[in-house]
Amino acid sequence: MFDVGEAVMPTVLRSGPYRIFFFAADGNEPPHVHVERESKKAKVWLAPVRSQESGGYGGPELNRIISLIEEHQERLLGAWYDFFND
Repeated sequence: MFDVGEAVMPTVLRSGPYRIFFFAADGNEPPHVHVERESKKAKVWLAPVRSQESGGYGGPELNRIISLIEEHQERLLGAWYDFFND
């Protein structure tokens, strides 16, 4: 699905103003994604879904982000394992 040599920060989902991605160098950490909107960037663990870093997002928006990640958790975990296990 992904080629580590070609993609340093693969986007795995876009929803509204959010870009959800991971860094190619993150494979030694537990599965997680980064969520970016403008200059804000949060880090969210995928199993279980929980915030690691709020990245400037306020509580209500961070809760929306967590809900979005929960809604797409299976897809995001699949993308993580496809990328880092190939």
